[in-house]
Amino acid sequence: MSRAPEEVLWDFLRGAMMTKALGVVVDLGIPEALADGPRPVEELAREANVDRNVLYRLLRALASDGVFEEHEPGTFALNAGSELLLEAGWSAFAHLFGDVFYKAVADLDDATRTGAVTFPDTFGTGFWPWLAEHPEEREIFDRAMGGGKRLNADRLAELEWQEGEVVVDVGGGNGALLVDLLRRRPGLRGVVLDLPETVRDEAALGPDIEFLAGNFFEEVPTGDAYVLSSIIHDWDDEAATAILRTIGTAAPPQARVLITETVLQPGNEPEGAKWLDLLMLVLAGGRERTEPEWRALLESAGLEPIRIDNGLIEARCP
Repeated sequence: MSRAPEEVLWDFLRGAMMTKALGVVVDLGIPEALADGPRPVEELAREANVDRNVLYRLLRALASDGVFEEHEPGTFALNAGSELLLEAGWSAFAHLFGDVFYKAVADLDDATRTGAVTFPDTFGTGFWPWLAEHPEEREIFDRAMGGGKRLNADRLAELEWQEGEVVVDVGGGNGALLVDLLRRRPGLRGVVLDLPETVRDEAALGPDIEFLAGNFFEEVPTGDAYVLSSIIHDWDDEAATAILRTIGTAAPPQARVLITETVLQPGNEPEGAKWLDLLMLVLAGGRERTEPEWRALLESAGLEPIRIDNGLIEARCP
């Protein structure tokens, strides 16, 4: 059943408060504190060293929209929505959207006027250098990126693979995607390429995956397939083309380039990627792309588009 226009507008008006409240509660460790069952807010506030009344009001508001539950007055518990916050990826995203992303998107009005990335104006440097200067935020960012890789690994595992093929995860962060992929396709070998400051546990990569520190604008290793998972949307067309050309230079003929990203759809149906597109703009000048935009980007980099499906784009090197 469709919602009343007033309900739709109210969701937009309060959206910023919902984002911030969730980020605050996650940063206080409340989901973990409730992992073993319901607890009174007095205990939660005492352990978190915060004001009991304000914490109650935060949890009450979140519970009213399906995140946490108030079982009896002043006693809260996890529910299906908040249980997800016990997973590393969801909790990391809650922090990012409630903190650095929250601050960055506040400059959307400036980006609208200028058309330019605004992150450096507020933070003093670009998004990627800022992460390098804040290792604790880099670790949270890598957890967030790693937490959403399972679906992408499923998509990639369904493709045809040859025994012993080398898969290079370009900008692969902590390696979570390749770990999941090789669990499904144990005959493959993997290389994770990312900046040296990437927070990772190399022992967890296993014997068939190696981490290679490097910059994908400068050089990538030789492989049979190149995976870019939520990488290209970080960059404008000029930078994205440069990344793809770097791959084309290193790749053997007919190597596959596999991009796990959204293909924006026309029309007015709800689509989270259209909101993510605005975040990419203010963070690093990036964008989400439509099917014609993906095709033009691949061809400008000298790659042959094979298929452009929502969630998986495949091309071949010449």
